[in-house]
Amino acid sequence: MHTTKLAGLSDTEHVAELGDWVLVDPDAAKPLFDQLRTQIIDGVRDGKLPPGTRLPTVRELAGRLGLAVNTVARAYRELESAGILETRGRFGTFVARADPADAAMATAAHTYVSAAQALGISKAEALRYVEAAFG
Repeated sequence: MHTTKLAGLSDTEHVAELGDWVLVDPDAAKPLFDQLRTQIIDGVRDGKLPPGTRLPTVRELAGRLGLAVNTVARAYRELESAGILETRGRFGTFVARADPADAAMATAAHTYVSAAQALGISKAEALRYVEAAFG
């Protein structure tokens, strides 16, 4: 496994410190880009990567993790497509200001609750359906 420790580029610019928690395992069944993608999502959701945080460049992160540039680029691209990251041209890649999952999940939850109520299903019963769907 590799870890990375990334420092800021200047005193006024907050660049992500990924060193304590980004781990990639080349022997794992999960592709390397997906390991990185998942860990960045987790970092956003648990507050390690707050909105507006600048991520290292693709080349810098690839070098620090010992990954191919295209591996990191793919992770960044997929995160940008999902609305989790945003690229600001030559200024770099940043954590988006809002987690797109928040709005999407809130909308889905309200739709589900409305459907459950229309069918006369209690909160406890509705939650059992959600638990069953997660497996």
